[in-house]
Amino acid sequence: MGNVTSSVAARFAFFPPEPATYEVFREGGAEGRLCLSGLSPERNVAVHLVETKVGNRVVATFWRHPLARFTLLYSHGNAADLGQMLDLFFELRAHLRVNIMSYDYSGYGASTGKPSEFNTYYDIEAVYDCLKKEYGIKQEDLILYGQSVGSGPTLHLAARLQKLRGVVLHSAILSGIRVLYPVKLTFWFDIFKNIDKIRQVNCPVLVIHGTADDIVDWTHGKRLWELSKEKYDPLWIKGGGHCNLESYPQYIRHLRRFINAMEKLSVAKQTTQSSLPTSTITEVKHNKCLRFGKR
Repeated sequence: MGNVTSSVAARFAFFPPEPATYEVFREGGAEGRLCLSGLSPERNVAVHLVETKVGNRVVATFWRHPLARFTLLYSHGNAADLGQMLDLFFELRAHLRVNIMSYDYSGYGASTGKPSEFNTYYDIEAVYDCLKKEYGIKQEDLILYGQSVGSGPTLHLAARLQKLRGVVLHSAILSGIRVLYPVKLTFWFDIFKNIDKIRQVNCPVLVIHGTADDIVDWTHGKRLWELSKEKYDPLWIKGGGHCNLESYPQYIRHLRRFINAMEKLSVAKQTTQSSLPTSTITEVKHNKCLRFGKR
């Protein structure tokens, strides 16, 4: 019965782009470094194939910033893969001055396996282990970022890590069923039970949601913010939809404020907030982040 329920949930929740929008290859043969099509060497991005506990091989990219204080572990929405998000990661790294670790879920892009709720959990756990082993990233220097369905693996990991610097929930869901129906109770067959996991997160939580989101109503974000133990000022983008929030200037400004606030926490100082740059991020079509319903 559990397998049947999982397959039904996957059919309703996961829409990986087909075919994948990029390829992974080794430069100079079998022993060469891993590369991702569409990424030139000067962008300073390392590509990894990370094995999960169930044997899937997940593609992860580490975007290094030379002045980074924090690393953002970014879990994307459910109808995109890494190839569609390269420009966004490039902009976020530049504006926020952070490292970014991004990855494709099992069954997305060049990652092997099939997409499922639990595979996304295994995926983010494996990518976090890679951050620790390859780059020495500590919890105190890590911010988890979950967009749409990516809020599921984000809160799964955040509930397990007690020393995280922060969490960002972008167009997040309360749970899978609650996107479809305004239920009051959590059913055993529901997926991504964020409404329960948010209560176990002990670090500052920033919630970003569009007030005109017609896929995941903004009340999902509002409720997640209300349930957060350590609330950071939320960003409700008036008129913002589900997949276009990056195109609003206040998006990058608010994220920069959040990063600055986390830096103040980490050094225990009261400093004057730095001036905030205007975003050059424009609305793009890569960000197909959540669809529920039959194919």
